[in-house]
Amino acid sequence: MKKIGLVFLSLALVALTACSNDNGDSSSNGDKKEQFLTIATASTGGTYYPIGVGMGNLWTKELEGEGIKASGQSSAGSVENIDLLKKNEAHLAIIQGLIGAQAYQGTGSFEGNKFEDLRSVAMIWPNVEHFVLMDKKIETGTISDIKGTTFSVGPQASGTEQSTLVMMDGIDLTIKDIKPEYLGYDDTISAMRDGRLDGGSVPAGIPVAAVTDMYASGVKASVLDITPEQAKAINDISNAWYEYTIPAETYPKQTEEIHTLAQPNLLVASIELDEETVYLLTKTLYENLEFMYEVHNSAKVMKLENALDGLPSPLHIGAYKYFKEVGLEIPEDLIPPEAK
Repeated sequence: MKKIGLVFLSLALVALTACSNDNGDSSSNGDKKEQFLTIATASTGGTYYPIGVGMGNLWTKELEGEGIKASGQSSAGSVENIDLLKKNEAHLAIIQGLIGAQAYQGTGSFEGNKFEDLRSVAMIWPNVEHFVLMDKKIETGTISDIKGTTFSVGPQASGTEQSTLVMMDGIDLTIKDIKPEYLGYDDTISAMRDGRLDGGSVPAGIPVAAVTDMYASGVKASVLDITPEQAKAINDISNAWYEYTIPAETYPKQTEEIHTLAQPNLLVASIELDEETVYLLTKTLYENLEFMYEVHNSAKVMKLENALDGLPSPLHIGAYKYFKEVGLEIPEDLIPPEAK
């Protein structure tokens, strides 16, 4: 009887040990350690969120055998996403090129707060600037028309807010020249529809769902142009943009081209995320681009040949391993210090 009792006691101790090792972050999956990865995106009305969710779905589906599960999570946008990476509250993030450059270099809103552990994974798609304004407030048809209006610069601590303020600086406007609001994309259009707001900054990959809603629902507003002179002045402040034309018919009842600017959107990670995981994520992403093309029209520009365009920080060593494997020529400044 004593021997039987000892056997039961041993089994109970084994079960208790197994339970105590399951901390909710990872567990055993055969020989594979189960990982739960969070991808920080932005507000739900833009492009970051659906693409981040799409990536999470792809990786969860294709990497099940590797024990990887991933999900896109909404956030205030690029600036908060950097903070989430720093605090290890997100494993990956989608950010604007401008914010990535500022964070890695310790400039702009990251003055004295450099994030040297920021690593690029890939350029995903261009972030197209949409300054929308009620038609009754439009005079020249360019972004200078926002002066004196009630205008949303994007959620506080977002990439939208930072890039909007830099662009305003380029055309000699400050926050004092407008009555600022700090709204997400859907809330911006809703407030315009209700007559509580004159306009807002809504940058994202085209077509932007909130802007489609603006045109389709009959809000009497338009997307403003950016002239070549304005574009040059903006890039003199921070050389993060290139001229971009939104084709006619991109949005309902939009019969003419819109001349604006765009900057790259990036997938980034902290150096803390291990090499093999990032290698698998990058490889799976680029071997399943057709899946991503179905997620959002913006993803249709994703190609291996432009994966390194506009990256503001060195590649994560896992992404570097994959891009080197498939034969991409990697510029010296993108080679991670860990690989040298």
